[in-house]
Amino acid sequence: MKVSVITVVKNNERTIRQAIESAISQRNVDLEYIVIDGKSTDKTLKIIKEYKSRISVLISEKDKNLYHALNKAVKLATGDIVAILHSDDVYANDTVLSDVVKCFEETNCSTVYGDLAIVRHDDSDRLVRYWKSGRFSKAKLFMGWMPPHPSFFVKRELYQKYGLFDTSFKISADYDLILRIMNSEGERSCYLPKLLVKMRAGGASNNTPKNLMRKMKDDYQVVKKHKLGGLFTVVMKKIIKMHQYLVPDALLPFKKIPADVFAQNHMAKASYITGKTGR
Repeated sequence: MKVSVITVVKNNERTIRQAIESAISQRNVDLEYIVIDGKSTDKTLKIIKEYKSRISVLISEKDKNLYHALNKAVKLATGDIVAILHSDDVYANDTVLSDVVKCFEETNCSTVYGDLAIVRHDDSDRLVRYWKSGRFSKAKLFMGWMPPHPSFFVKRELYQKYGLFDTSFKISADYDLILRIMNSEGERSCYLPKLLVKMRAGGASNNTPKNLMRKMKDDYQVVKKHKLGGLFTVVMKKIIKMHQYLVPDALLPFKKIPADVFAQNHMAKASYITGKTGR
């Protein structure tokens, strides 16, 4: 199965190199790498072009917003599986994509998702919190549950079936898309209980109190659209993330941790958990 990895970026010269190298260093996978640059004015595009021979599609032009750029990339994708790797993020190791493909092939699922570590922006080996996704159930959607978008892998045909990102949502279009897909495909989902992506803290949805309020308002509109629990679901979406800070002593926030510690504490022994039965 071919995997289309999408990176959208604008003026992020600080971390774009790490994101690119994380994608192109994936082993034993048929990779299509698509990079959409929003007409950067810093050194971002110059850095991207250093890897031009390893990038399948590179476009640099102005976009309306992040989700408009992501939609453009999804339309260009030709892989069986679509993955989103933001320019601040990196894969946990060089076998993430091959592990995901194996999960798709062995379970015949329609989506695969795993765990995500939120790390310090200046050091991707310093943990802030750990997002353990857990098994899917429709009841969890009412409680504000969702798998982390960077570690959510989708068969490309689902974008054709359920649509692209709704650009009317400024911050929560990923939440809306996941609900659209998981409401119908959740029982055909597969949870891969291991760390797949490290995401730097301080994204657009949570870097200021103003953005936090905008995020909650956007989430509320998404919840209303999907007829979930209204304000209750939005509040619970925040509350259920509080346990992400309660990690084992070896993974205390801001403590320096080697990559193998993540594996020892959070990687399962080659097991998958499907949305319907688990195995």
